[in-house]
Amino acid sequence: MAYYWFKAFHLIGVVVWFAGLFYMVRLFVYHAEAAQEPEPAQTILKNQYEIMEKRLYNIITTPGMVVTVVMAIGLLTTEPEVLKDGWLQIKLAFVAALLVYHFYCGRIMRRLATGQCNWSGQQFRALNEAPTLLLVAIVLLAVFKNNLPTDITAWGMIGMVFVMAVTIHLYAKKRKRDKEILAASQAKDDELTEQLST
Repeated sequence: MAYYWFKAFHLIGVVVWFAGLFYMVRLFVYHAEAAQEPEPAQTILKNQYEIMEKRLYNIITTPGMVVTVVMAIGLLTTEPEVLKDGWLQIKLAFVAALLVYHFYCGRIMRRLATGQCNWSGQQFRALNEAPTLLLVAIVLLAVFKNNLPTDITAWGMIGMVFVMAVTIHLYAKKRKRDKEILAASQAKDDELTEQLST
């Protein structure tokens, strides 16, 4: 019976943890892009994102991580022999990478708060894809265990990285084009207003 309780809360922890990680770096994107806003909007936005990041990290993301890890340890106490399986050792390596990512996000959050982080919104968008790749790898290992088709999985992961990179690049081009259109429209409106006032 303990196994099922540990597993249920392990899965709940995973959902909470990943939700926090995905949203955390999205806030970093907005935080970085707030630097392009005029004052006082820039300061107001940066202060708001700083509050949101701290609350998300301390109240949702880190507790989700703790529940995930503690329940995983509980699961392992119910069947310690599984530690010898290769799939679990690889999965634990991916989880270790996810833990590094989690604490790295905490470091970025602190650097953003002190104005020491110069990453662009585009760089944060790329960083935001890392937990997606880790999530896919971890879930596939948990489901397939030692029967994971490594060749298909490797090509699938490479394909995901390619699609993510192309999507981020195309989105950046679209945003740039939208800004140019908006600037041209604003210039036209200003010119029209000036003509009407004379």
